[in-house]
Amino acid sequence: MPRRLLTADGHDRHRSLGWLATWWIETFCVHGPGAVIGQPVRLTDEYTGFIVDCYALDARGRRLYDSAFFSRPKGCNKSGLAADLVMFEAFGPARFAGFAVGGETYEFMGRTYTYAPGEPMGKAVVSPDVRILATEEEQAGNVYAAVYLNLTEETAPLFRYAQAYGLTVNKKGVLMPSGGSVRPSTSGSASKDGGNETFAVFDETHLYVKPELREMFSTLVRNLEKRRGSTGTWYLETTTMYRPGQDSIAEQTYNAADLIEEGRLLVNRQLFDHRWGEIKSLRDPIVPSTEESRRWHIENLQHAFREAYGDALEWNDLESLVNGVFNPMRKESDTRRYFLNALTSSTDSWVPIEAWSERNIITLIRSGEAGDFLPPAPGDMVTLGFDGARSNDATALVACRVSDHHLFPLLIREQPDGPEGENWTVDREEFDAEVRRAFERFNVVGFYADPPYWQEYVNAWERDFGDELLVHAGGKESIRFWTKHTTRIAQALELLQTAIADGTMTHAGHKAMTRHFLNARVWRRTGGDVIGKETKNSVRKIDAAMAATLAFQAAADYENRGKQPPADEPETAVPVRIR
Repeated sequence: MPRRLLTADGHDRHRSLGWLATWWIETFCVHGPGAVIGQPVRLTDEYTGFIVDCYALDARGRRLYDSAFFSRPKGCNKSGLAADLVMFEAFGPARFAGFAVGGETYEFMGRTYTYAPGEPMGKAVVSPDVRILATEEEQAGNVYAAVYLNLTEETAPLFRYAQAYGLTVNKKGVLMPSGGSVRPSTSGSASKDGGNETFAVFDETHLYVKPELREMFSTLVRNLEKRRGSTGTWYLETTTMYRPGQDSIAEQTYNAADLIEEGRLLVNRQLFDHRWGEIKSLRDPIVPSTEESRRWHIENLQHAFREAYGDALEWNDLESLVNGVFNPMRKESDTRRYFLNALTSSTDSWVPIEAWSERNIITLIRSGEAGDFLPPAPGDMVTLGFDGARSNDATALVACRVSDHHLFPLLIREQPDGPEGENWTVDREEFDAEVRRAFERFNVVGFYADPPYWQEYVNAWERDFGDELLVHAGGKESIRFWTKHTTRIAQALELLQTAIADGTMTHAGHKAMTRHFLNARVWRRTGGDVIGKETKNSVRKIDAAMAATLAFQAAADYENRGKQPPADEPETAVPVRIR
């Protein structure tokens, strides 16, 4: 099942207020506007698990997570889940009150919950200030609509609570006479009032692409941080897959998850839960089409939607989801984003995400298409590619195994985001040591390196290893490969791009290298298509993609020894990348 679930060290579902939360929600909450309006909420196993994860505690009873990210396709009731948590945070026992000996009880509106031995007990938040964020002015949003219905519909259990405790409920929010509120907010109002939030919901953050929406998000997160120590504040982010390159809040959170998985964040305080579906081609790729091939393709589509929707297929029609794929008015990228919740590529991407994902050796192993693949091992014949900077960018050393064109990074370093990145410079001695370690570990037959900013080291590598190499970058140069020579690097980029499309290479699924490949954009030049960042000053790195291209070209040159033309012919130098 394609699911990315990132939890913190010490995460234990047995030590969570989430079991109390799910009982409270199923006992007192009903569905908001929609096909099942007014019916009691019944949480599936998957959604119960997410709530339990959200309220996971450490051994001292403190929250493990400052935020939770829940990414699912359209129609998965993300807004309804958010509304349930809003009501629990506002009116339920949402904060830790000690560990139970066993037999203690919690009572609310005539209903009783009995704690198991060792289970965390809950208490209400003092003066809860719950904020629900909307993307447009005068829009309450789906989340608040469900809260409003629960407090105003006479048949809803919480209506009696609202009446008994004198809650003021209208379309603008909920006020509690003893202090506390639930308010829907927009970018215009979020910065003007509040500042004491205890919980916030950011719904559909793939839409948070305007500067004012990003600023709204930042303002509310700062507000939550002010009260975290005293009230255990946190926020929920729900979304469908973002559109790459828009720098939405969802995209920023997704990139932060990459940093967590790569071990580049010292502490993980974010619960990350993303589920999606994978399929090679949305429409039947077999020509001529047969009844058997069509049936096989429909089955693959059904499997992909089951993977993406999970328990949410209980209220979504699988046949309708499959039929929507063949709607000629819908773009394939929209189907992947909205209904398979899968990452898609920008129109000017160098490598489509679908093609790159298919060549991930982990995916191939899972599908049984990896053949006799073995992980890289000492003594393997490889070629190396290197591309780097001195500061304010990234540096990468990538290897390509000659026998099967398997690309795997040896070392990637990126300038950190935020204050940590100020005055940052790459550790050049670390890369020098990694190069030398590669020559000790593998049978290196080729090594191409882009010299700018690294002339001193490239000279040393040529002096120490040049005679060992069986292919040279060109002429008298053993390793020095100038990527500013447009025609030559354009040919190398096309070679790797074609191999990815044709399935004649694999890669290790490394998060940073994958990110660099997907960040690369096509730049049209007189000497051929090259790659660059999406904008001149973009912080999205592409150096590992260039290093991999050099390693792949070196491997091809080794296989074609004696066939390649001279590589040092003079040509017009045109900058290949915008650093």
